[in-house]
Amino acid sequence: MEAGFARVDGALALLVQRSDQTDKALADHETRLDALERNRWPLHALSGLVGLGSFGVALYALMAR
Repeated sequence: MEAGFARVDGALALLVQRSDQTDKALADHETRLDALERNRWPLHALSGLVGLGSFGVALYALMAR
């Protein structure tokens, strides 16, 4: 009976270790994802810049006539 308990105890220890490793990997992925989200261009700002550039080019073309 003691051998059965030792096997179950060993299996539980292995599960706890794998759970800890998974938690560390998940925390690492969350940190990396947060860094990527901070450094990306917001789409509305980019579309505003493109629209402003297009307006400038159209105004230049109108003035060049």
